[in-house]
Amino acid sequence: MKKVIFSDKAPAAIGPYSQAIEANGMIFVSGQLPVDAKTGEFVPGGVSEQARQSLENIKHILTEAGLTMADIVKTTVFLSDMSLFAEMNAVYATYFEGAFPARSAVAVKALPKGALVEIECIVAR
Repeated sequence: MKKVIFSDKAPAAIGPYSQAIEANGMIFVSGQLPVDAKTGEFVPGGVSEQARQSLENIKHILTEAGLTMADIVKTTVFLSDMSLFAEMNAVYATYFEGAFPARSAVAVKALPKGALVEIECIVAR
């Protein structure tokens, strides 16, 4: 059985998917673009600001599920260019302490709406 998790503080899905799904104690958070839910637009700035917004969106979704960033076991970071890795990583590091989640970071040809970064995660309850 699966349960849909939705936060109005994170951007609504722009297609046929959910912000997050919980199944068997695991939460799968869809890739979060750097969209400010209040404006529906990307946050201004570069990859640092975009990474921060993507992580804030994840945080809002997890809060709705009664969880925190400390519950994340795996993240995947999609970058429009691997040259952005160090800047993204500096912001990313501020969202975790102690046992960091496992992570993959890959450069992709393009991201939706021209984003510089998109982040998804898997969480254990």
